[in-house]
Amino acid sequence: MAAEIRTAHTAELVPGELRAVRALLYDAFDGDFGDEDWDHTLGGLHALGYEGHGLAAHGAVVMRRVRHRGRRLRIGCVEGVAVRPDVRRTGLGGRITAALEGVVTRAYAFGALSASDDGARLYAARGRQRVRTPGQSRVAGAAVSDSRKSE
Repeated sequence: MAAEIRTAHTAELVPGELRAVRALLYDAFDGDFGDEDWDHTLGGLHALGYEGHGLAAHGAVVMRRVRHRGRRLRIGCVEGVAVRPDVRRTGLGGRITAALEGVVTRAYAFGALSASDDGARLYAARGRQRVRTPGQSRVAGAAVSDSRKSE
């Protein structure tokens, strides 16, 4: 596949690109991608995969602060990772993930994400480990009540 991967901060994306990303995410999650999910995807660095028919894949890394063992850490939260159905299983998701991993490695103490079962398999194949935390996790002072989905 001759797809082009581009990285850009949310502030660099024009309204048409943002609409295309949101539509891709809405479709990829079968309509289960609301305003709160969209808000979590904004404010960081996006990896966008383009091929002959337009936007084909997306992922973002957004900075969050967490408290761990009494220390406040800057972490890169991976958000809004999706690949258009007609180009899934072609390696494009891996290329988007690699771009995001590079950002996390260079800029943050560590990365975190919440993944679907299919997504969890992709990340496990890349050597990532699932981490389960008892009770609630806290990111930037807000409780995340469903830590069962945390990576």
